[in-house]
Amino acid sequence: MAQTDRLFKLKHWLDAGRCLTPAFLMRELEVSRSTLKRDIALVRDRLNAPVAWDAERRGWRIDHGQPLVGPQYELPGMWLSAEEVHALLTMQHLLGQLDTGGLLGAQIDPLMERLGKILGSGMPPKADVARRIRVQTVGARRVHLPHFQAVGSALLRRQRLVIDYRGRTRADVTEREVSPQRLVHYRDNWYLDAWCHWRRALRSFSVDAIERVRVLDERALEVADTELDAVLGAGYGIFAGRELQWATLRFSADRARWVAAERWHADQHGRWDAEGRWVLSLPFADPRELVMDILRHVPEVDVIAPGDLRKEVVQRLRAGLALEDGLDE
Repeated sequence: MAQTDRLFKLKHWLDAGRCLTPAFLMRELEVSRSTLKRDIALVRDRLNAPVAWDAERRGWRIDHGQPLVGPQYELPGMWLSAEEVHALLTMQHLLGQLDTGGLLGAQIDPLMERLGKILGSGMPPKADVARRIRVQTVGARRVHLPHFQAVGSALLRRQRLVIDYRGRTRADVTEREVSPQRLVHYRDNWYLDAWCHWRRALRSFSVDAIERVRVLDERALEVADTELDAVLGAGYGIFAGRELQWATLRFSADRARWVAAERWHADQHGRWDAEGRWVLSLPFADPRELVMDILRHVPEVDVIAPGDLRKEVVQRLRAGLALEDGLDE
């Protein structure tokens, strides 16, 4: 049995108020007397657990009257089973790779290092975790770590920000004072939903497009979640808008086996028709991102409604064919 599991069991038994005899522990933990002594010493001396030998009952127990020296022994992350440690390592690796820049690694790595010292051989090598778990991102844009940290700190502390922002549709940089509301990780990129005091409206800012950031002492303006969702979260994709329309898409029977298992929007509705095709309905406010996703499934998708969305998809297809014809000439 791994040391991590042994420590976990010891913690469970001691917390239950039991007096643990050497014979019981050697049998249940499957260890020798010398290994058992080392585990008890680790729990008592290094982890500051108030473990005492009860001479009358011939076993170890928690002495609640014993004064603690150093930090309290109930430390977060200390009493984890081997499975929990492995799950923690897996999540750490996944989180560190989300943005392809390791935004969280600088904060999480020291914690994992301390946990590794406590758990000893129960921790697999970090390199082995990276080799066994692979996270692939497509289209992720690199975020400047200090900017991300400043945005995240102001968001949680409820402080305003001044940012220099280079939008995707314009070449110039504008200075904005914003009240951050929430960070959104969407399709491998980070977005800041915020109240823009310049526009006097809610806006979504791509964090990688922030070129300078300054945290203000002034309190951030609060916007209700219902308002955020109504403006920024109701429609399809990252593009915002209050005026919602509903798109109805019909996928071929072959493609339906894939698309029926996908979640395109939280409020989507899907059904099978008599020919085994998947009919998907979902809301959108701005068609740009939805059109791009529809084009990925051509010719296995048919836009049933609305008519303007169908026309936009057809126009994109014709523009692509015209470009192809021009290249052939």
